[in-house]
Amino acid sequence: MEHEPVVSVVDDDPSVRRALSNLLRSAGWRVELFASADEYLRAIPPEVPNCLVLDVRLPGSSGIDLQHELAKRDVAPPIVFVTGHGDIAMAVRAIQQGAVEFLTKPFREQELLDAIRRSIERHREARRRHAELMDLRGRLAQLTPREHEVMVLVAQGLANKVIAAELDLTEATVKAHRGQVTRKMRAGSVADLVTMCIELGLARASRPPST
Repeated sequence: MEHEPVVSVVDDDPSVRRALSNLLRSAGWRVELFASADEYLRAIPPEVPNCLVLDVRLPGSSGIDLQHELAKRDVAPPIVFVTGHGDIAMAVRAIQQGAVEFLTKPFREQELLDAIRRSIERHREARRRHAELMDLRGRLAQLTPREHEVMVLVAQGLANKVIAAELDLTEATVKAHRGQVTRKMRAGSVADLVTMCIELGLARASRPPST
């Protein structure tokens, strides 16, 4: 069961934090408030779908600095920047680096609420994809080195006899390895293996299917 999403507000102005908290709580969001980037990093919310409403100018590390730090994490929370001191160049950089929105004060409340909803959905999807990738990596870890090689070659569309020749194996051995790969990876088809190899970063230059 998924936990309730969290909206984290990082702004050094107590009145702004209060106003944003009232707005977001009235919209039904669970809210956590922080006065600085460092305070947020010391108490990052639990691993639940979340969004970060972030001021650009903060004491100590700036909002942009915090964005850079969070980008190093596996599933960084989507960021909605709110600022009274932004410019076009800063907004472009923030969006290019993954921010969902860059709002300049004063902004319409609905703009912020819409951006937060988009952010929560983006984070849900990112968390789902990350969990799937971790599951795939767990399955991959069950393969022997030889099964790993066979999987990659099968995903390239090579026939058993070609794989056998390339790996200096018999066709019967390749078929046995293929069966193990299919079972361990829980693949229903070659297309499944191709998709898995791509998601795992194992895809090589494609080759035409062998006859």
